[in-house]
Amino acid sequence: MALTNLSEPTKDLAVKMQGVWWLLSREDYTPDGRRRIDPVLGSDPLAILAYGKNLFSAQFMKRDRTAGEQHGQPQAGQNNTAAMSGYDAYFGSYEADELTGKVAHTIMGSIIPANVGLTVSRDIRVDGDTLIIQLETTSTDGEPVIRTLTWTRIS
Repeated sequence: MALTNLSEPTKDLAVKMQGVWWLLSREDYTPDGRRRIDPVLGSDPLAILAYGKNLFSAQFMKRDRTAGEQHGQPQAGQNNTAAMSGYDAYFGSYEADELTGKVAHTIMGSIIPANVGLTVSRDIRVDGDTLIIQLETTSTDGEPVIRTLTWTRIS
């Protein structure tokens, strides 16, 4: 799949994004179109995301995570949380900008203490039961990437 061009901002975004979402895909591309695989979460992680009124929770796990898997010191990409040993989980508050479609997420709790207090920005669009999240970040080695996450509503 190539880089997703986002549609116009979703009307009533803060309401339409509420619900529980299951991850369909999570892909990173360099600005010149080369795909990059996140070494911590892999090419096809499992994930669930829940948005309530002003609060959210997210969990990601590498699909083929093993009991002995270690990735050393967690490294966060720019505008992103850090994951460790094939897992990332955090929760907090969010604020949607209805005009731009950008959503600021402030981390209140996380499995990685350094994530707490971090605010990250995402472009979010909702079309029926599909939610698209896109963000500019960096790979674990510092290379700029655009990450696109596609979700389906499960509740």
